[in-house]
Amino acid sequence: MTKKTSDPKSGRSPVAVKTKPSLKSIGPNGRTIRTPLTQDPHAIRDTREKVLEVAIGHEVRAFRKKLGITVADLAAATDISLGMLSKIENGITSPSLTTLQALSRALGVPVTAFFRRFEEEHSAVFVKAGEGVDVERRGTRAGHQYNLLGHIGANTSGVVVEPYLITLTENSDVFPTFQHAGMEFLYMLEGEVVYRHGNNLYPMKPGDSLFFDADAPHGPEELTQLPMRYLSIICYPQNSAG
Repeated sequence: MTKKTSDPKSGRSPVAVKTKPSLKSIGPNGRTIRTPLTQDPHAIRDTREKVLEVAIGHEVRAFRKKLGITVADLAAATDISLGMLSKIENGITSPSLTTLQALSRALGVPVTAFFRRFEEEHSAVFVKAGEGVDVERRGTRAGHQYNLLGHIGANTSGVVVEPYLITLTENSDVFPTFQHAGMEFLYMLEGEVVYRHGNNLYPMKPGDSLFFDADAPHGPEELTQLPMRYLSIICYPQNSAG
């Protein structure tokens, strides 16, 4: 993001100044909150070679921590300098085959184990319109219809994401007591609802969104206009239940 500024004393023409992007949201007290974004969505990914170095470094650190040894311990066992080991674990340098062999002996794993993350498949799920899977969740008994739009289980991110298209009709009832691990994002598509999160109520219309910690009680408090459809995207760590 850029904005133009000028120096009134010098009379120079405006110049573009880069500013950090931020996300604007409304807090429970009605005040505007601006949260700076730490990730650049337009950044170019590293080359494949660089990704390999990062993958190797991640595995070396993971195996070392699994054994409960320090970087200094591993350096002493492999005769590799602390500085070089630090660079390897942080994906800054590409270790030679001799170095990888020394690390594999010290960590008790085959050399190929260091390439595991690099060689993992990165899945994608494509669902055509109307072909999501109808599933049952806690809200089903209150007449909430859940259509799962895709699912990827174990993955390199360590996070499970479940995208649902949720529909409520005249036969649906309120249910403001959902509670589960992780985070949840809602995006209204049709209808209107007053949605509860903890002690706060949010009137939502098409185009509105709500992002929250799902460990607090939440759910539709008042069905203002039906039928109602919204996207619900639930995220939680792989080692916990959604």
